[in-house]
Amino acid sequence: MAKIKVGVLGATGMVGQRFVQLLENHPWFELSAVAASERSAEKSYEDVMQGRWNVSDHIPKNARRLEVQLCEPNLDCELVFSALDAGVAGKIEENFARHGYKVASNARNHRMSPDVPLLIPEVNADHLEMVKQQNYGDGFIVTNPNCSTIGLVMGLKPLQDAFGLKQVFVTTMQALSGAGYPGVASLDILDNVIPYISGEEEKMETETLKLLGSIENNQFRNAPISVSAQCNRVHVKDGHLETVNVSLDKKPGVDEVINAFRDFNPLKTLKLPSAPNPPIVVKAEINRPQPKHDRDLGNGMAVSVGRIRKCNNTDYKFIVLSHNTIRGAAGASILNAELMKSKGLIC
Repeated sequence: MAKIKVGVLGATGMVGQRFVQLLENHPWFELSAVAASERSAEKSYEDVMQGRWNVSDHIPKNARRLEVQLCEPNLDCELVFSALDAGVAGKIEENFARHGYKVASNARNHRMSPDVPLLIPEVNADHLEMVKQQNYGDGFIVTNPNCSTIGLVMGLKPLQDAFGLKQVFVTTMQALSGAGYPGVASLDILDNVIPYISGEEEKMETETLKLLGSIENNQFRNAPISVSAQCNRVHVKDGHLETVNVSLDKKPGVDEVINAFRDFNPLKTLKLPSAPNPPIVVKAEINRPQPKHDRDLGNGMAVSVGRIRKCNNTDYKFIVLSHNTIRGAAGASILNAELMKSKGLIC
């Protein structure tokens, strides 16, 4: 099978590097273009990344020879993955879509747009149909959620399906890599926890409702639940850990809740290359999951859930862990693109 040519916008940043890494030897996609700002343009990717490559021990061989281009819609590919900063992503992504490109974006700009799917394939694959409402001709834009939202919603979806959700409280302990490179100043984070991440709580509280919502009359309808989030930056390199409390419509036993997590695998029959099997790993140990030990499960695409127990104030409380730059960023967009291919939206 001939591979689909893909490009990465913002290929020199942390998320862009992760895209390049994860696309190495991908069975469906071939990296054929990398794009960035004028500072990097017209140089080889290898030359640009000297001293800047941070996500693995080597720059993938197929990426080294590529000439870095400007983020303009003349790239030799059908699909672009956007790792662009939100300050510039919106107009650039729209321009690519207008020129017929399929855009899988990690940026926040279009996540809450009324015709753009905010997608987690295991959660709301049916939302992909909304690309038909976009006015970009043959092109379209699909987004993945914020890194902290993805882990949360993966932990909520099995409960919503099995028991109904009413109320969610979440507190995050978010890794340093979520702040990009070079991240948080060492004197701010060493021996410290920073109890504020700009815009993060608002994203979790709004994106969750769209993800767990429905489509009615070609419009997104938010899920009828309430979400309250508190977000903190902690001294961990990778992996967002979240404590979650939920109130449910039904009143299941602990074993029923555990089985709902373990039985959740809606993508199993599609056999998407990046889809973890299982997508949720239930950790039985009393002190797990932990970022150091569990963030790389399923090649960084699986979400870990543990310490599942009844709560005195809500119905249940548990811990969720996800790898923020793989499942929470580049890997999420690549999985979205795999779902698009399986649905015939790219070929």
